[in-house]
Amino acid sequence: MPKATIDDVAELAGVSIKTVSRVVNREPNVREQTRARVAEAIEKLNYRPNQAARSLASHHSRLIGLIYDDPSAYEIPSSGYVIRMQEGALRACRAANYELFIHPCNYRNRDVGKELKAVIERVRPDGIVLAAPLSNMPKIVRAIQATGTPFVRISPGASNGQRLAVATNDREISAEMTRYLASLGHRNIAFITGDPRAKAVGNRFLGYQDGLEQCGLKYSERLVVAGDNSIGSGEQAAEKLLSRKRRPTAIFAANDDMAAGVVRVADRLGINIPEELSVAGYDDIALAQQIYPALTTINQPLTSMADVAVTKLVESLRSKGPLKGTEIVPASVKIRGSTGPAPG
Repeated sequence: MPKATIDDVAELAGVSIKTVSRVVNREPNVREQTRARVAEAIEKLNYRPNQAARSLASHHSRLIGLIYDDPSAYEIPSSGYVIRMQEGALRACRAANYELFIHPCNYRNRDVGKELKAVIERVRPDGIVLAAPLSNMPKIVRAIQATGTPFVRISPGASNGQRLAVATNDREISAEMTRYLASLGHRNIAFITGDPRAKAVGNRFLGYQDGLEQCGLKYSERLVVAGDNSIGSGEQAAEKLLSRKRRPTAIFAANDDMAAGVVRVADRLGINIPEELSVAGYDDIALAQQIYPALTTINQPLTSMADVAVTKLVESLRSKGPLKGTEIVPASVKIRGSTGPAPG
């Protein structure tokens, strides 16, 4: 049986070839009745459009690129961060009839801008989704701008609205977590900061300070220790905080990996969680429920954020509209076994 063509679909559905093309490409302004008729003809004829031919004809690759920082380049486990973003981006790409290509890079590499420019010029995607912390690094943003490729940033930390960004309410939700710890009676609440180049992580620190102020608690530099988002840095920070004569009764870490490091050190020192120390994190990665006790944390909706980023990008490509503004996907506090009332 010969392979069905777009002409066969058009004839069976009683529409023009152009209408079939618009339905196949999921373009707007096609009546639902017409769309259903074309879909029925496609299914009946088992029609499969030639992706390569469509790309050549339209001068579009129908590719969306997801560019992210490669944690394995400096021995920090990805903890599912990248996988969750890929899930969301892939879901949106499939819904829009696009393909997803992914490219990890090491932002510490001096030539990362040149690398990205070369990859984009070789692959020629229709658009790019740029994940944090790359999304707030000027040299990387400039490299993508130089290619003329439309792009969306995830969690850039700050946005002036001139470029489309998808973010979560880092500052507000971190204040909520701090208020929650204070509501349990904790007055010495420590904070472990993350990589300073990740502006979204900086917003979590600001939220911690906001939460203290909202609860009438004094901010103290002695309760803040720097980390780099890794489990090891969480351990080092915990050792500093828990070795002090007046140690904190609660530690809030800017991500779950560092919070897991705190749990590990507390166990080694014989400090019971949550009876003697409450621990909270941020991200809600798989590890948060694998450690004991399960980690109280903030669920960062990475899958939804990547989905929204791709969806907005594709909408802009189809409408040829501007890529501006900030889309907020709210995070939420997840209370588990690692937090409890302050010790009496």
